[in-house]
Amino acid sequence: MTDYPFLKKAGTPFKDTEITKVAEIIKEADRDNGEITGAGLIGAPLSKSSISHSGASFAPGTIRKALGGFSTYAIEDDTDLSRMTISDLGDVVMHVTDIKESQRRVFEAFDHVYKSNPQWLPIVLGGDNSVSFPSIQAFAKHKGSVGVIQFDAHHDVRNLEDGGPTNGTPFRSLLETETIEGQNLVQVGIRNFSNSKAYRAYAEEKGVAIYTMKDVRDKPVTGLLAEAVERMRERVDAIYVSVDMDVVDQAQAPGCPAIGPGGMDAVDLFDAVSFLGAEPKVKGIEVVEIDPTVDFRDMTSRLAAHVILYFLKAKMKENK
Repeated sequence: MTDYPFLKKAGTPFKDTEITKVAEIIKEADRDNGEITGAGLIGAPLSKSSISHSGASFAPGTIRKALGGFSTYAIEDDTDLSRMTISDLGDVVMHVTDIKESQRRVFEAFDHVYKSNPQWLPIVLGGDNSVSFPSIQAFAKHKGSVGVIQFDAHHDVRNLEDGGPTNGTPFRSLLETETIEGQNLVQVGIRNFSNSKAYRAYAEEKGVAIYTMKDVRDKPVTGLLAEAVERMRERVDAIYVSVDMDVVDQAQAPGCPAIGPGGMDAVDLFDAVSFLGAEPKVKGIEVVEIDPTVDFRDMTSRLAAHVILYFLKAKMKENK
């Protein structure tokens, strides 16, 4: 082929040979021969179950794009993720109209991956919060007794009678099916004027530990999480981290369907997931509730990408 000067293939990005981008360590999973022994991205692009307008089904794509654009080097503690390989398993194919069928597909897809790859560290890209029910069901099937640390402005224990399975019901479903025990669920960042007294009472009756935003403001979040981990350390085999991005203040996460003031600061969330990533019992994380159609310059997807990178950085240091 003739080599023309100063021409390159269309769409080829600028390459600085001194910088490794995260896109370079994300590799498409080999479904036929490859074994996933480390972190693996998997998308659950469901948003039809949202009780409000939501384009969360587009979020796996925008989070991947955001991830790929950052460098692998963390200057604050001189850590480089370039030695990692992150597998990308793709996205679960959703049913066009049937929410329960879509949830069943999420469960079956995740279940199959766990069977084939018991050491898989899932990095789940939602989708709305309804995907938490089947994803944690599959996690619990393969990990034994499971604890969940949920970052969220909402309890997400709405009743199932008024609207069926929605993005407001995943933890109600997990508790009612006894997938998890209430005493092994910790909710962080629950916010004023975002819930009801009845749902608080339901969560407390089930033994759920609730840390409101006032608790987060009054005490370092890592202190709360130390309490949370110790609370369940002897009772569970593995811990799953669920991050609903609306836990973050609306000024820093404008692309959430249920934005609101008074939420967590992004840096506090980074500290939180770093603390949890360094905990050996933590075996998976999900990021949900981003609507790229209402976001500004993908700010919320970029924030979600940082949440994942901070988590992976801590996991890499834990596994040294």
